[in-house]
Amino acid sequence: MGVVRPVNRVRPVLQSLNCDGRLGWALLLACALLLLPSVAGEAGRLALRYDRGALAAGQWWRLLTGHWVHLGWRHAILNALGLALMWALFARDYSPRQWLAIALGAILAIDAGLWLWDSTLPWYVGSSGALHGVMAAGTLAHLRRREPDGWILAAFLAGKLAYEHWVGPLPFSGTTGVVVDAHLFGLIGGAAVAACLPRRPRPV
Repeated sequence: MGVVRPVNRVRPVLQSLNCDGRLGWALLLACALLLLPSVAGEAGRLALRYDRGALAAGQWWRLLTGHWVHLGWRHAILNALGLALMWALFARDYSPRQWLAIALGAILAIDAGLWLWDSTLPWYVGSSGALHGVMAAGTLAHLRRREPDGWILAAFLAGKLAYEHWVGPLPFSGTTGVVVDAHLFGLIGGAAVAACLPRRPRPV
């Protein structure tokens, strides 16, 4: 009679609070992509940022790339760390395709909001607005499942946005010239898309 050996399961890479790590390499790739434009320096930033004048001239790619490029390495690293935190908290709350829809919804809302309501803003860079959309979507998923941390996350988001709009950027934001309206627009876009997605009784 043969001996049945126990299966030696390898611990998944990048196991986090809310993700078993099966897509951990996607997180590494996403963080690397956020940092990549900083290699090009000021020239890359000027070519890719959300720029109202350039958009009026038909350079529509900036509606996407403006959320990819950053003010510099510090700004990019902070946003990459923010992405890692969102991954840890919410990665399994939606499928990859749903997360893509949420991110695009947040980006679309930011672009529309900046174009229509912040007409005096000449340019914009950064991923923080889209990350607020991701956090809003994840928070909504937790609220739908009646998880206690959902209310804590919702209170944090509401308090953060209130502080930013009535007082100014948070002291530890790490950058100057933070466009706080982008955070609000991103939150609205991400939450709107998430609200249209089917409710899941448990993380995927």
